[in-house]
Amino acid sequence: MDLAEGIIAVVTGGASGLGEAVARTLAREGVTVGILDRDETRGPEVAAEIGGSFAAVDVADSASVAGALDALRQIHGQERIAVNCAGIARAAKTVDRDGHAHDPEVFAATLNVNLLGTFNVASQVAAGMATLDPMTSDGERGVIVNTASVAAFDGQIGQIAYAASKGGVAALTLPMARDLARSGIRVMGIAPGLFLTPMLEGLPEEAKESLGAQVPFPPRLGDPGEFAALVASICRNPLLNGEVIRLDGAIRRAPR
Repeated sequence: MDLAEGIIAVVTGGASGLGEAVARTLAREGVTVGILDRDETRGPEVAAEIGGSFAAVDVADSASVAGALDALRQIHGQERIAVNCAGIARAAKTVDRDGHAHDPEVFAATLNVNLLGTFNVASQVAAGMATLDPMTSDGERGVIVNTASVAAFDGQIGQIAYAASKGGVAALTLPMARDLARSGIRVMGIAPGLFLTPMLEGLPEEAKESLGAQVPFPPRLGDPGEFAALVASICRNPLLNGEVIRLDGAIRRAPR
């Protein structure tokens, strides 16, 4: 898919972190970007800066997703690119030091945002993309990029909910790509490692350097722009489909 003027994209979690980097990168390529996020202060600001639009959304609520997508489509039209970056991370062990079992509501909330939220957006954008005319001789109509995590493969102590949710995102990539192949819609996943996102930006500089030093090469935290560059490459390369790409500098996380 050529990234150019006339292409419409939606990015969940686009008000900050990886999602914001993706939104800005696609906009610089000439793509019209709609931002979906819970942050009704920062979201509209980013959208205005990149010449896009914003719609508030709770990705875990399918009706909210439908309403937000409809609002953006009323402005820009049907999207051909969808990037799912919305997510939460809550640390809790299966059994804590006091002998208490993991709070099932915390576990469910994490899965609802990270996994069900990804499914809600991906399935609804796919239904819209399937109505479009093909763009290429291969019959491509659109591409969906979902965000997993290296935690899907080597989750750490206290990451049971997060790892399970991101493992689900990784696992749905291939069957979703197979489901949508007849419609000319590609589905990819990216599993980022340690990135300098709002989750880590608040740490002391020494702590950030220590985390970055765990990465074999380059020995630093990832830049969200590097994640966004991979998204753009996926959009451009029609043979990338049904795969989850680790973007992690060859890190493999230790148990803790």
